[in-house]
Amino acid sequence: MTEKIYINWSEFHQDVKDLCKKIKESGEFDKIIAISRGGLIPAAIIAYELNIRNTETINFSSYDGNYERRRDEEIEISGHIGNVNEKTLVIDDLSDSGRTYEILRRVYPQAKFVTVYAKAKGAPQVDVFAKAMPDEWLVFPWDVE
Repeated sequence: MTEKIYINWSEFHQDVKDLCKKIKESGEFDKIIAISRGGLIPAAIIAYELNIRNTETINFSSYDGNYERRRDEEIEISGHIGNVNEKTLVIDDLSDSGRTYEILRRVYPQAKFVTVYAKAKGAPQVDVFAKAMPDEWLVFPWDVE
């Protein structure tokens, strides 16, 4: 994985709107849990598009300060999100390896897991995604200096 794919704001916004269409087709939802930090921006757009006001944030840190993956038992999950059920969306920007969703699915088995982008390895761990991506490094609009 040496190539980088740059995603601009316009493309990202359209991809999130496409995700909203797929979410609508999969059911009705009344709560959003954004996985911080990557899920914050898509969650905000989805909240507006689907008119969901009940939004929460979960902090999930699977990387240390040096971008090294932590072991499962070292992963930090925090947030006061209340009841999670089948009308709850758990949202992130990307399912790369699927590890985040795999771990969170054990904690919140009833939720619907959605992401804007999914790579081949991460796609099976989510219920709905907008766009399949190759196994390249994605550079999001908020990551561009």
